[in-house]
Amino acid sequence: MKYGIVEFLTLLGSLGIFLYGMKLMSESLQKVAGDKMRAILTAMTSNRVKGIFTGFLVTAIIQSSSATTVMVVSFVNAGLLSLVESIGVIMGANIGTTVTAWLISVLGFKVHMATIAIPLIGIGFPLLFSKNTRRKSWGELIIGFSLLFIGLGYLKESVPDIKSNPEILHFLGNYTDLGYLSLLLFLGVGTLLTVIIQSSSATMALTLVLCFNGIISFEMAAAMVLGENIGTTITANLAATIANVSAKRAARAHFIFNVFGVIWILILFYPVIKLINWFVVDLGSPSPLTNSASIPIALSVFHTTFNIMNTFIMVWFVRLIEKIVIKIVPDKDSDEEFRLKYINTGMVSTSELAILQARKEIYVYGERVTKMFGYVKELFSSVKEKKIEKLVKKIEKYEEICDRMEIEIADYLAKVSESELSESGSLKIRGMFEMIDNIESIGDACHNLEKALVRKKETKVDFPKDITDNILKMFNLIDNALEEMLNNLNKDYGEVEISKAFEIETDINKYRNFLREDHIKNIKSKKYKYKAGVLYNELFSNCEKLGDYVINISESIRDTQVN
Repeated sequence: MKYGIVEFLTLLGSLGIFLYGMKLMSESLQKVAGDKMRAILTAMTSNRVKGIFTGFLVTAIIQSSSATTVMVVSFVNAGLLSLVESIGVIMGANIGTTVTAWLISVLGFKVHMATIAIPLIGIGFPLLFSKNTRRKSWGELIIGFSLLFIGLGYLKESVPDIKSNPEILHFLGNYTDLGYLSLLLFLGVGTLLTVIIQSSSATMALTLVLCFNGIISFEMAAAMVLGENIGTTITANLAATIANVSAKRAARAHFIFNVFGVIWILILFYPVIKLINWFVVDLGSPSPLTNSASIPIALSVFHTTFNIMNTFIMVWFVRLIEKIVIKIVPDKDSDEEFRLKYINTGMVSTSELAILQARKEIYVYGERVTKMFGYVKELFSSVKEKKIEKLVKKIEKYEEICDRMEIEIADYLAKVSESELSESGSLKIRGMFEMIDNIESIGDACHNLEKALVRKKETKVDFPKDITDNILKMFNLIDNALEEMLNNLNKDYGEVEISKAFEIETDINKYRNFLREDHIKNIKSKKYKYKAGVLYNELFSNCEKLGDYVINISESIRDTQVN
């Protein structure tokens, strides 16, 4: 079996295609994911049973638990599924993959998604040239999905061809009589082979080859199947390497679910094997312990029994799994969390509770734009290229988050307003619409500041020290305004007193007027270059506009108060 540098580079290239397809699919999902897609996924995963059924159904259709878990990771990455919802779907995918085992055992074939990948690219490619951004994003999604499966296909073909050369593993026959040590050994072999081949189904087929050749027994084959359950989690973890924190947690949850399942089944391994043997013999087949012809069906029964039992047990520990993966993958930077925290868009609570939930969500919205402005301040003071690039990406990401949050909160408020509301409730809803509109405008103002600062860096414009100090002083005034805005948003609206907010707004306006007059004098005296003057004027003018949006929010809170 020849395996040199070319074969290794082919393997590396295959992995690259897979990861790029995953990245393209994830990014385009975020662009095309509208409210309908979110609503369907919310409905399909609204509880654990529905999530499990969804995972089972998708995996049974596309014949790949790896593909299902990769898609789950991409959905989590796009903010369409929460971590808890994704765990349910992954559990269902583990049951769904047993359908593949039955098809291999009974029918001897498997649907290969890679065969339809090229025609799919044919569908998606023309869409890339569409002027309609939504259609273009759909094209990217289809191509990303196709590349993902092409990568998986090449990945399976470019690994050392162990499957066609089972004699390489003939030495394993010497280690079948060591009791539990043998079980652990063959579990490790199953895990390793699945990691290498990137397909639990292919490893299942290899396991059957080893059994038919009399190299390993039914018990060792069952141990290999357990190892395959652990090995298959590597695909989702590979996909998550380029994804956000939530997606990484979903991939780790898949790993934990399978590992814990394998641990408890190993404790009860021999009683379960005896039960499977009794069941197969009772059906009229020879014992798989003595006749290799019965092993395919027996392994399928074992695989199905294990996954159903494991799901039934582990479904009660979803919250515990969630806590474990949060500790394993800490959220070092919560920038990526853009799902609503308090509002469930699929369901509206009673009017008063709904208004309370909306008020909490608007406060979170205010926190996010405040953090966004913090990144603008960092960008102004940064000089290192990598730091600047990272901050620009963060600000642009937050701008997208702001747009999405405004739409979702507005949709929720519209649903709440359809119910019967008191006068106080109606005033609050009206004020909340104004608040989210102005918070979104703060996000736009931050984005405009970021674009001005990027132009400053690109054109290599240097501000004199007095200009830098002036901008920093204006930033501090905006900080004070945002802090007071958050204080007001966090209180019961009826208790809010906005005199301090007005004082800060007056200070901002006065300082903007001073800077404008000083700027005109400096331009006339040619104190600094024209480009520097334009950018300087743009920065302090945008800050003043941002201050206007901030005071508008406090005024909207005041207007919700019943006289």
